[in-house]
Amino acid sequence: MVRGDAQRLEVHPATPHARHIDRAARALEGGGLVLCPTDAGYALVWALDGLAAEERVRRLRQLDKHHPFTLCCRSISDASRFARLDDPAFRLLRRLSPGPVTFVLPASGQLPNRLKQGSRSKRRDIGIRIPGHPVAQALLEASGGVLLSATPRSPGMDADEAAFLGHEAEEVAGHWLQAVDVMLDAGHCEPGPTSIIDCTGPTPEVVRQGFQAVDAG
Repeated sequence: MVRGDAQRLEVHPATPHARHIDRAARALEGGGLVLCPTDAGYALVWALDGLAAEERVRRLRQLDKHHPFTLCCRSISDASRFARLDDPAFRLLRRLSPGPVTFVLPASGQLPNRLKQGSRSKRRDIGIRIPGHPVAQALLEASGGVLLSATPRSPGMDADEAAFLGHEAEEVAGHWLQAVDVMLDAGHCEPGPTSIIDCTGPTPEVVRQGFQAVDAG
């Protein structure tokens, strides 16, 4: 996991300095991997075409090729490029975004085939998240509006432990700093996990309540 050249950049959680955001964005553009604070813990993020970074995440987390990653989007408009939103889904995203919620949506034709979760069913869908954390929003703005993401969860760590530790900057840095290229350190952030709402059926359904509970009704 050790790389030895990671940059840990301290940023203000509400008004991050543009110079640090730009440095992280350049790392992503160059195929790098970044730790970024969100409104549901820190997340590993990389560019949509960052295949090498994606492979690093699979290797570090010991994930198979079918593991579904989440698409972090700056806005509903960006999300609609890669997922199909019917009226109920659009209204739900408008009500609950930005926020700590992942929406499972039918994939659009613009989503790269490797990211369509066809292994789970005959549907092809994608998890979409519009984070509300100012640092995550600033990084998305500087990176074209869309990034792939995964939870920094070490192999053997259960979901509850990962959610508890994943919002504490020192814990995250201790486990993951040397595995990434840049960490945007905004101190502690809200714990995870996100809530998950499946919007691929006749009506939206909450399939996981996160740290901050939601209502899909």
